[in-house]
Amino acid sequence: MLFVKKLIYSIVFLCLIAIVIIIILVNQPKSELKKVKVAEVTHSIFYAPQYLADSLGYYEEEGLDVELVLTPGADKVTAAVLSDDVQIGFCGSEATIYVYNNGEKDYLVNFSALTKKDGSFLVSRKKYDNFNIADLKGKHIIAGRKGGMPAMTLEYALNKNGVQTDEVNFDTSIDFAATTGAFIGGTGDFVSLFEPSALQLEKQGYGYVVASVGELGGIVPYTAYNAKKSYIQKNPEVIEGFTTATQKGLDYVHNHSAEEVAKKIVDYFPDISMNDLTKIVQRYMDIDAWFDSTYITEKDFDHIQEIIQNSGELDKKAPYNKLVLTKYSKK
Repeated sequence: MLFVKKLIYSIVFLCLIAIVIIIILVNQPKSELKKVKVAEVTHSIFYAPQYLADSLGYYEEEGLDVELVLTPGADKVTAAVLSDDVQIGFCGSEATIYVYNNGEKDYLVNFSALTKKDGSFLVSRKKYDNFNIADLKGKHIIAGRKGGMPAMTLEYALNKNGVQTDEVNFDTSIDFAATTGAFIGGTGDFVSLFEPSALQLEKQGYGYVVASVGELGGIVPYTAYNAKKSYIQKNPEVIEGFTTATQKGLDYVHNHSAEEVAKKIVDYFPDISMNDLTKIVQRYMDIDAWFDSTYITEKDFDHIQEIIQNSGELDKKAPYNKLVLTKYSKK
């Protein structure tokens, strides 16, 4: 009997020790995450892989606590990075070219690509069964802001396909935020719009999506992550971890359905129905909007400079080997 009591006491004692150890382990402080602020040029479904990286915990897996800060306009994104208000900028890679060509010593370096095509769609006021670029001749096109990538990409696509800019009314006078309203109000025969505006116009019966500007313009590092040269040199673990997390987000979109992607990012777009969100993700999947890899090739970087030069907004090309870091990307 005494032996049994001792055995019971021993078991109870060991259980108590086990419980104490579990409590200590559970309450042990987690290793600190590195705080990183990212200025995103706009909040768009076009950037689905980024929101996947956030919602699925990919940043945390790489030891990063990422805060996304909406900073409308590539110029404002670059200003935020240059002034150290944020550590990473997310915008068109053309912004880094302008900064470098303006003589900034601690210039911005692109280290991770996300979208590989322009994300806007050409919406027509009338329906076309077999739309062709030549159909734009003589038409009024609301193209977006002068010097903005949507307008420059559309102009490049026109010129490449034999339609000269002076053969259309290429309207860059309307502010980006006002283009949808202007078209609804009766201005223009065509308008270049991002989602969800393009889908909303279709649903409301104001127009029809006839083409993807991205498909017409070709592959470029359309939106990419950048940081100051000095920050990259001092924080290689942040750049590597962020690149790895971005790659995981890209892998997810390429290995899951539009509906699965939409379900993971729905909380980031509370004003858009699940049905519309799925349709928009599918539309971007259909045009192959996202890179397979974060790696930015010299060919793609050169192409975005060709598009800018075609619009007359770039006097000289910037060097790929200075403005693109591929060290942490897989080909």
